[in-house]
Amino acid sequence: MRLLRPGPAALRRLPLNAGALIVFVLSVFPVYWMILTAFKPTRDIQAETPAFLPTDLTLDHFSAAVNADGFWSFWRNSLLVTASCVLLALVVALGAAFAVARLRWRGRRGFVLMVFIAQVAPWEALLIPMYVIARDTGMLDRLATLSLVYFMITLPFTIVTLRSFLTAIPVELEEAAQVDGCTRAAAFRRVTLPLLAPGLLATSLFGFITAWNEFAFANMLIIKNQDDRTLPVWLSSFSNVFGTDWGATMAASTLFALPVLVLFLVLQSRVSAGMTGGAVKG
Repeated sequence: MRLLRPGPAALRRLPLNAGALIVFVLSVFPVYWMILTAFKPTRDIQAETPAFLPTDLTLDHFSAAVNADGFWSFWRNSLLVTASCVLLALVVALGAAFAVARLRWRGRRGFVLMVFIAQVAPWEALLIPMYVIARDTGMLDRLATLSLVYFMITLPFTIVTLRSFLTAIPVELEEAAQVDGCTRAAAFRRVTLPLLAPGLLATSLFGFITAWNEFAFANMLIIKNQDDRTLPVWLSSFSNVFGTDWGATMAASTLFALPVLVLFLVLQSRVSAGMTGGAVKG
């Protein structure tokens, strides 16, 4: 019986596959350790020799995190701020992307250039200006202010992404619908918007992740009214509340990351289905 030897092509791919495996392990291991610590008993967490495979599992840390003061209030605040930011960014960016991709008007290229500049600008550079504006206008300690800031952060990327999707959709489809009697708005709503669904889902996923995980603006703009804090800010002080209870801290972090993971898995399948179902046959 002859043993099959790897060919030259397989040998050339071996270093790349090994490097990809190393990057995968380094990326996934912190998440694995967080989840494992959340389920470990306290005695195993504090053991001198760490155990990389689970032995005894417990849900006590999750119970401590869920029953902590203000957990559900901060969860509601994060969900409210994130949802309002995503919806507002989609509505405004859809109109702006349509104007840039479908209409011809003076200053269009300059507008696109400004959007690209706003997209590459570092968010940290806006911390002090946004704090000064919010302080002088009396908008500190308000969730609406936080939603507007997140909307401003995610809007440039949303415009650029939706513009790319709109450009890829042939304008002749809308023109054919207008010949059949549709108005321009009706043609866009009935023909282009369904084909634009993958772009809407992709941009909404980016906006959700950005707003859900953001810490700096939430920590700076919500100062006095601690009940309006979001989950990232609450997690930063969670270890102070529970002392050295790392199990409860990791359990809270796992619950914090769970909605993003679920949303990503759901939207990923729908984005792929939308791209396939919305393909235009020649």
